[in-house]
Amino acid sequence: MSQKISFVVPCYNEAESLQMLYDGIVANTPGDLEILFINDGSTDDTANVIRRLHEADGRVHLVSFRKNLGKSAALQAGFRNCTGDIVITMDADLQDDPTEIVHFIAALEEGYDVVSGWKFKRNDPLEKRLPSKLFNRVVARLSGVKLHDFNCGFKAYRREAVEAIDLYGELHRYIPVLAYRKGFRITEIKVHHNERKFGKSKYGFERYLRGFFDALTVAFISKFYDRPMHLFGRLGLLVTLIGLVLCIILTVQWFMGMPIGTRPLLMLGVLCIIVGIQFFITGFLGDMIVESTFRSRYDESHIKEKF
Repeated sequence: MSQKISFVVPCYNEAESLQMLYDGIVANTPGDLEILFINDGSTDDTANVIRRLHEADGRVHLVSFRKNLGKSAALQAGFRNCTGDIVITMDADLQDDPTEIVHFIAALEEGYDVVSGWKFKRNDPLEKRLPSKLFNRVVARLSGVKLHDFNCGFKAYRREAVEAIDLYGELHRYIPVLAYRKGFRITEIKVHHNERKFGKSKYGFERYLRGFFDALTVAFISKFYDRPMHLFGRLGLLVTLIGLVLCIILTVQWFMGMPIGTRPLLMLGVLCIIVGIQFFITGFLGDMIVESTFRSRYDESHIKEKF
């Protein structure tokens, strides 16, 4: 039995590209499909173009945000509203080549749950390629997931994988890491990367700063998401032991008649003990939060229009 394929395409001011992208997807996708365009607060004619595509083809759907929320929120909305057995994400700027779709499907049929694209020959300026290479190496090292291109938006998933992933912030860059932590099988395929035909990139230098902080977040959640005490407990134990050792040394010196009241080491030792206890408390609170709460920024109230 053929599987239904859902395409999730975040859009931000990409009106000129959408018709060509739609044509490419339809021409290169075998079997049943649906296309969800996520209008991420565009200020151009993006929403109207999608409405016209929907009128001509009922397989096209629109989820439109009231304001620009970012790619993670757009993907999360697509994941929660698609109905396909296979979910493929693509950028709307035509740099992802629809002829690669069959290769993603073939990789999923080999038994993988997530297939990530690798822009082997990336058609972007040098100032974008170099930071991206550094970013990919750092994330691979921190996460233990050996991929060459975490930031490629061209990916394919089995439905159970997208249902298990929750995105916020800039975590769309780390979907393979999140999936790996859930136990899904991940692979990577080389894909052709086109030059941008219309408009300009929506990302500036600030995304690297946000990406750095989110890399720390992913490094934490990939190892300590469900056991924060294992991180904060280790830090607390180390800092507390340092403080105890310093205080014991000063206590021995005090018994030997040496004044310690004005010694900086006394303040350092006491400070280490206090900070160590605070680390333990943070670990306990983290464990309690893991047990009782669930974090996700996706909220249906952000959606202005959906059909």
